[in-house]
Amino acid sequence: MKKSNLCFQLVACSLILGFVRAVTLELREGNSTCIKADLSVSFSITYNTTNSSTTVKVDLPDSTTVDQGSSSCGSDGRPVSLVGVFGPGHTLGLFFSNNGSMYSVDMLSIQYNLSDSALFPLANSSDVVTVMTESVGMWAWLNTTYRCVSPASIPVGGAIVTFSGVKMEAYMTQEDLSPVESVCTADQEGTTAAPTTPSPTTTPVPAPTPQGLPEQGTYAVTKGNDTCLMARMGLQLNITYTSQSKNNTVQEVMNIHPNLTTASGTCGASISTLVLDHEGNTNISFTFTLNTTSNKYHLGGLVLVANWSDMSEPVSVSNSNLAYLTSVLGRSYSCNSEQSLIITEAVSINTFRLQVQPFAVISNQFATAVECQIDQDQMLIPIVVGAALSGLVLVVLIAYLIGRKRSNAGYQTI
Repeated sequence: MKKSNLCFQLVACSLILGFVRAVTLELREGNSTCIKADLSVSFSITYNTTNSSTTVKVDLPDSTTVDQGSSSCGSDGRPVSLVGVFGPGHTLGLFFSNNGSMYSVDMLSIQYNLSDSALFPLANSSDVVTVMTESVGMWAWLNTTYRCVSPASIPVGGAIVTFSGVKMEAYMTQEDLSPVESVCTADQEGTTAAPTTPSPTTTPVPAPTPQGLPEQGTYAVTKGNDTCLMARMGLQLNITYTSQSKNNTVQEVMNIHPNLTTASGTCGASISTLVLDHEGNTNISFTFTLNTTSNKYHLGGLVLVANWSDMSEPVSVSNSNLAYLTSVLGRSYSCNSEQSLIITEAVSINTFRLQVQPFAVISNQFATAVECQIDQDQMLIPIVVGAALSGLVLVVLIAYLIGRKRSNAGYQTI
């Protein structure tokens, strides 16, 4: 990106959220805005003094400006990034990526200058310290605004960065933040998790279920030369939509054919996505989220876009408040039984013979699996039945032996 082609703006807001000022940072390329962020940020930084260590709290000030040399809209081949600078060399950096349907903050970095005696009194060093983390947990659908009013604290090296009152969008296609919002999990409590398709005015007419189970497909996402996400599963779509030819609401059940499906996606430290495109008219995006505190991951988001020939209009639904397919880091998740992943009341995905591992794949092999509860219960049933039958046989045998002994005792030898 050439600096001459860029115009960077910063608007400092007077709004105060708690005791932290909200600041607006905007990155423009030519006449277009590519990243905009309204956010409040505080830093809790521990540093060494002459005799001990101390912790100082620093708020992102309204004097923060965009670092022109470090920020990028991505057209120059660098990662899409927004870097704010304040004081004598202090910075906050947000680095983004997208997978065609979602964008996320892949890395958070901060830089602080210990020679700034106003912020770090009695520091025993004058170093400029740079720390970063990939465990950020901020993601949203493309062309939507990421919103998270609730405070979120993220450890970064020897510091803790706390965000609050965040409204932010990257890869923007309009001049201002999108009115459509992707709301963080903390803000979703007590709210409707995801938009649903309006209830049909006519009674749905079920279509015949396809003959047989869907074929199991194998899908993978690579990062460099390594496989970073693996999935093996049969998929079946269950979609209610308005039929153009029948002029009423129908329910269609369709199997996904692996030989007509292409896979893509991205892998990150805490968010990985698998995107499946089926015949060019059906797109499914699975987003897995890793909790770096508990080391557990789950399927947290699903997007389905279908544009079939008989649909009066394309079906496009998403849900980012899911908790399916839970496992632990270093192990895969498996479920041979049928499962239903509900996106909305009108759209769901049935899975069969599923095994997936979205993080920590080693040598292109699935790790030992955590089995779903349904499979565990089905394995338990024959054990219980077998034990019951064995017990019954034992009871009958004991009864027989007792009866025989009593029968022999009734005869006397002459």
